[in-house]
Amino acid sequence: MSDQSDQESTGDGREGRDAGTDAVDVSGHVGRETTGPDDGMRMDEGSQNRMVDVAQQLLERVRYGDPTASLCRELADADEELLAPVRNERTKALAFWLNVYNASAQLLLDRRPDLFETRWRFFRARAVTVGGVGLSLDDIEHGILRDSHSKYGLGYLPRLGRVGLDASYRVERDPRIHFALNCGAASCPAVLAYDWRRVDEILDDATRSYLDRTVEYDAERDRATVPRVCLWFVGDFGGVSGIRSLLREFERVPPGSSPSIRFAAYDWSKRPRYFGERSD
Repeated sequence: MSDQSDQESTGDGREGRDAGTDAVDVSGHVGRETTGPDDGMRMDEGSQNRMVDVAQQLLERVRYGDPTASLCRELADADEELLAPVRNERTKALAFWLNVYNASAQLLLDRRPDLFETRWRFFRARAVTVGGVGLSLDDIEHGILRDSHSKYGLGYLPRLGRVGLDASYRVERDPRIHFALNCGAASCPAVLAYDWRRVDEILDDATRSYLDRTVEYDAERDRATVPRVCLWFVGDFGGVSGIRSLLREFERVPPGSSPSIRFAAYDWSKRPRYFGERSD
């Protein structure tokens, strides 16, 4: 989730986010590790899915306060062959980057909590290294998960800043990511671990949970009040009509309705470590 506090209706052209600018490397974690990378999860050392599994395990270690240095090193040292599934398979790419973003945001909040007070620095700071490339949260969200679209311009403008990873890493836009990414703000959704085998199912659960918590429908006025991220990235949703379709799909408004849309305020109060539970 990006800082949109002063950019809600028009873009200002400021992009050019370089992970090296105001870089803060939190790719390591305080604490000594005496165990190997296997935390009890199914991990095949020679598996082509190694890096996808590492990203999920990193998030789990962050959640439970376990040391993360060895997993961060694996991500940093990964070569193109190890990262091939992240480039070539949608479900693995989605799970990988959602887990990497959420884990890295929590590490950044832990290591440099002061950065959050100046949000543009927080989102531009180097949060993780993948395949030898330092990445900021903006790089992951807008350069990769949003297929190189700007954080400004309501989701309609291309992103001008370069990520450092080539275009093959970009993921086709999926509006549900806005109900999955957590930067530490009070209005952010709960952090879940994304297993690539069920990433769409878990994203649906995350979307349903967030919409249930945040959407208000006034039947008398036929008006829905929705999260402000729907305004900031309305283009990702396919416009206002796409927002209405989403609300009908997740049963937040009656079938066949076409309500007017209002956008709720966003609470930027800091709330780190907001982890959710998912029932299987």
